[in-house]
Amino acid sequence: MLQSELFSKTSRTVSSDEVSVNARLLTQGGFIDKQMSGIYSYLPLGYLVVKKIEQIIREEMNKIGGQEMVMTAIQPKELWQKTNRWQTPEEIMFKIIEDKGEPTAGLAWTHEEPVTQIAQRFISSYRDLPRAVYQFQTKFRNEPRAKSGIIRLREFVMKDLYSFHASQADLDQYYEKVKQAYLNIFNRCGLRALIVEASGGAFTKQYSHEFQVLSEAGEDSIIYCERCNYAQNREVAKGQVGEKCPVCGQGKLAEGKSVEVGNIFKLGTKFSESLDLMFTDEKGEQQPVIMASYGIGPGRVMGTIVEVSYDQAGIIWPESVAPYKFNLIRLGDDVAVNNLADGVYKKLTAAGMEVLYDDRVESAGVKLKDADLIGIPWRLVISDKSGKKIELKARNSKETKLLTLDEILSKFSVRS
Repeated sequence: MLQSELFSKTSRTVSSDEVSVNARLLTQGGFIDKQMSGIYSYLPLGYLVVKKIEQIIREEMNKIGGQEMVMTAIQPKELWQKTNRWQTPEEIMFKIIEDKGEPTAGLAWTHEEPVTQIAQRFISSYRDLPRAVYQFQTKFRNEPRAKSGIIRLREFVMKDLYSFHASQADLDQYYEKVKQAYLNIFNRCGLRALIVEASGGAFTKQYSHEFQVLSEAGEDSIIYCERCNYAQNREVAKGQVGEKCPVCGQGKLAEGKSVEVGNIFKLGTKFSESLDLMFTDEKGEQQPVIMASYGIGPGRVMGTIVEVSYDQAGIIWPESVAPYKFNLIRLGDDVAVNNLADGVYKKLTAAGMEVLYDDRVESAGVKLKDADLIGIPWRLVISDKSGKKIELKARNSKETKLLTLDEILSKFSVRS
């Protein structure tokens, strides 16, 4: 991609109401644009990041048997009345009024009701179980605390997975598979997530599980072991800071702020009983299907990555989700430099490399500052000082090397 043709541009300033790191850097870097409180557009650079996060999620969901689908965002009032979630204390659902009368539909803020209704058509016997489906769908929530950039939004895409089971044992087994898949996702995105026990809410007396990343940008507080992976949400924690870990018995418990990047939840039979999702078991008896739901917000993951991976100059993207792998920068107006840079760009792209080529007529200072702000993992600089070689620098390192194009292609396992 030629940076001179990029739709968005960097900026040195940002609105004073953007106090979070992710909102400030993503806006300045040209990744997102704020429409109103809790509602952002993803610009080309930002959308590239989101799609890479979604693809990582998709791959891990497919590995555990998830089948991708898409449900509608507009939902009928009658369906949500059956589960008593049409009227919620927080009035979280945006509702649609037709012909100046009463609301007849709403914009889905989650999809347990719709997926249960759809499953009625296809699940009737134990032979139809287990099943798991997921989607990437836009959710709408009348969030009164919309803040923290793209970490807490009123309109956002969520990956929600729903599983259907004939027995609690089967659900429990699958639930553990999802736990590991979620850890794989966050690890691949460059995040260290802790599995945190949290309240099961109105659905079950069991714990639900949140995936939390330690960050000062977080709204949650967790009690966690500094030595093993034990962690609980502060609201349900039994241990106190400074005590020995109840699991490993060696580490001490600490408290920290964190961002929730995912949540998995055993729903039991609440929705299947409310919406009459039944199956015939091996004895010929009718039983309610046992369900669970599992959510990740790709945009929230993106915002969290920025909150934990940045410096004073800008964002530091992990390679797995960066919009481009290389930021090729041409410095100066020398004809030989221009020709060399153009040739390097063509060869890198021909070799399948993802390259943002800064071919703009700008000063060296502007180009290098923009490169740091945007945060692409590898910087390649061609100037009259580098001769016929290319200066290679990792975004998270101060070390630079002068290499030939062939050496760069060899280093990154691409044949010239």
